[in-house]
Amino acid sequence: MSDSTTHINTKGRAAHTYDAIVIGSGISGGWAAKELCEKGLRTLVLERGRNVEHNKDYPTMPRNTWEFVHRGQMPRAFVKENPLITKAAGFAEDTAHFFIKDADHPYIQEKPFDWIRGYQVGGKSLTWGRSCQRWSDWDFSAPQRYGYAIDWPIRYKDIALWYAHAEKFVGICGTKENIESMPDGEFLPGYELNCVEQHMRDVLKQQFNRHYITGRWAHLTEPTAVHLEQGRGQCQNRNLCMRGCPFGGYFSSVSSTLPWASRTGLLTVRPHSVVHSIIYDEAAGKAVGVRVIDAQTKAATEFYAKIIFVNASALNTNLILLNSRSNRFPNGLGNDNGLMGKYICFHNYRGSMGGSFEGFTDQYYKVRKPAECVIPNFRNLKQQETDFLGGYVIFSGAYRENQFYNAPDGIGAAYKDALSEPGKWGMYMYMQGETIPKESNHVRLSKEKEDQYGMPLLITSVAYDENDEQMLKDFFEQGKLMMEAAGATDIHWHDSQQAPGLDIHEMGGVRMGRDPKTSLLNEWNQLHACKNVFVTDGACMTSTGNQSPSILYMALTARAVDHAVRSLKQNEL
Repeated sequence: MSDSTTHINTKGRAAHTYDAIVIGSGISGGWAAKELCEKGLRTLVLERGRNVEHNKDYPTMPRNTWEFVHRGQMPRAFVKENPLITKAAGFAEDTAHFFIKDADHPYIQEKPFDWIRGYQVGGKSLTWGRSCQRWSDWDFSAPQRYGYAIDWPIRYKDIALWYAHAEKFVGICGTKENIESMPDGEFLPGYELNCVEQHMRDVLKQQFNRHYITGRWAHLTEPTAVHLEQGRGQCQNRNLCMRGCPFGGYFSSVSSTLPWASRTGLLTVRPHSVVHSIIYDEAAGKAVGVRVIDAQTKAATEFYAKIIFVNASALNTNLILLNSRSNRFPNGLGNDNGLMGKYICFHNYRGSMGGSFEGFTDQYYKVRKPAECVIPNFRNLKQQETDFLGGYVIFSGAYRENQFYNAPDGIGAAYKDALSEPGKWGMYMYMQGETIPKESNHVRLSKEKEDQYGMPLLITSVAYDENDEQMLKDFFEQGKLMMEAAGATDIHWHDSQQAPGLDIHEMGGVRMGRDPKTSLLNEWNQLHACKNVFVTDGACMTSTGNQSPSILYMALTARAVDHAVRSLKQNEL
């Protein structure tokens, strides 16, 4: 740390001591807080960003597009100053308050990497995509079967009940489909497919033996008693989720887990708390607390607890652990094997495509549904059948184009009349592809440069490889075949060539495994070398699978808390 942050002000250790500390208040951090408080532990949640309260801090929630100064767009000067966040999915004039400006948290890109962050109470749970498909055993066993990364220390049977535990509380809409590669869960009613989506479903089943289903999404289509008890209500299908939902129709830490934890009287949330490092006591052989820098005053303080959950979001979790150095752990807490920060991975979103459909012009759709359709992975399930490892999910949807697309003048009475008439149907597809963890894809701490809090900057060195290119090629080929089979015309496809990171699904660096020589965490998400520290955010991931990971983080967190509390009661921590 720099001289400005070396003064430690504990104001008495007892006043700064809790049963548990959670670093981060996003999806996994909120779940850790809920589960710990429910089990009777006085819990401190440390959030480096500002406070956000449900409803109160959703400033753009009630506004119409024409009420924004720039009609939802950002001024050219802002885009020039923030080339990173302005590329992010969901970023616009109405959601900018939930994103961190580029200059506010620097890092070093050894290779291009777009690191999107949301520093506020609730983290990126306020701006996430809300897709909640379960992993299958094919995902957990793939590294062992195909010989990449390392074997997961758990299988689907170990997490299935915890998936159900999370789904019931969060509220996941969907339909039971009995698909081996995408297990069913505890669902609220799913969104109905529109006529073109139903047509695609039938074609894929008949001609490809593939599935086209409504996605499993974190939206309350029909709230149950537990959702109403949370103070949440039915999704209104406004599809304005990332502004902050006043109804609590979609899940976030701010609308759900943190208020639930607060009801116990055992929760303390401390915003503006930048975690510098975890304190390790060599005599005790365990972690005893967390060193925090106040984001506003730069003063340093220490907090103490029996167990610590690190849920700062994958790359910040890596940063904190790497920066937690001691005589016992000179290279970072628990980093005896030198693998911390390595095997960083992400999801490949580069491929997208679209097409138009003739007919169906006498039909429309009912609501502005916030959930997409899904084509579950059909590649390399029971055996490798392609020239690449891994698989990909396809997200998709059909819509009525606007008639004015065909009004070239864009002016006059005919143009105005056309605005009120729907045009023909269109459909889009985009991929979410598994990437293969590699030691060369890593993050590390800078030895020369520090941030405004005296902490070393994170260096990102992550890139695509030939496996990613081959998967992208396969998506374009298969997507085109499926579109053509359904009768689509004007089919077009696009490789965004976006840098890794823009998917906002960064994972790894503190991976789970059985062997302390090749992994950092055990099957309970405990550091092998420091058993009272748990990591249950994206940093813990051994491989990426092809499903969206957030619901898995929630399930892993609940499972880890259950183990931690039982171990604590048995004096094992």
